[in-house]
Amino acid sequence: MTDLLAALLLGVIEGITEFLPISSTGHLLIAERWLGQRSDLFNIAIQAGAILAVVLIYRARLWQLARSVLREDGGAVYGQPARDYFLKLGTAFGVTCVLGVVAKQLGFALPETITPIAWALVLGGVWMVLAEWGAARRARALGERGTITWTVAVLVGVAQVAAGVFPGTSRSAATIFVALLAGTTSRVAATEFAFLVGIPTMFAATVWELAALFRHGGLAGEDWSALAVAFAAATVTAFVAVKWLLRYIQSHRFTPFAIYRVLVGAALLLLVPAGG
Repeated sequence: MTDLLAALLLGVIEGITEFLPISSTGHLLIAERWLGQRSDLFNIAIQAGAILAVVLIYRARLWQLARSVLREDGGAVYGQPARDYFLKLGTAFGVTCVLGVVAKQLGFALPETITPIAWALVLGGVWMVLAEWGAARRARALGERGTITWTVAVLVGVAQVAAGVFPGTSRSAATIFVALLAGTTSRVAATEFAFLVGIPTMFAATVWELAALFRHGGLAGEDWSALAVAFAAATVTAFVAVKWLLRYIQSHRFTPFAIYRVLVGAALLLLVPAGG
């Protein structure tokens, strides 16, 4: 397999899995065992491509939120003032930043090997089924609610850190289901908030990692052609995947993603030697 084809496949995998609730980090770590391990800069670039796709999809919402900072009448987002929604996004991002720095300082992370990722996929799938059931019960009790409360904002920030610490957890799954269980019973509203707060979070992580690479000379010797191919592939596939997911959740549950996680995790536990 040529290097450009391997880079293309990794970009496609990143684009598909970054915002679907199946764990992009887990899938990339697994794929790199067969397609070859990539540089930190390569992984940062394909993540940036996925971020760009979500920015393009939500450009109108982002513009509305930006205007709400400067104007009193910024309209509403799911029944709440756009400025309040913007502040709650900022709160979730702030919680993520603070706890993320603490986690970094403590060196709190699981080894990036297949076995813990496989367990995270299985346990995450089981948790998704239980969370889906709990969220459905809350939806029946409370009705369709798209409002983001301060509690939801804080818990989403915590969930982002938990997903970052444990490879295979899935940031989107963690944040969406935390929002659903905490009272935002609309799947569409919970997903949009999770994706929007992911934009500054992933952008900040990208800048942080790029700065570290620059300080330590990690930008030299990169295959820029492969990186460009992977970036473009990640952007296009993430755009398609997120557009599809937003249509899908309007009338479907997340259960198929949970089943997929359990099957993939179980297969890895059976096929990969312990500690691999």
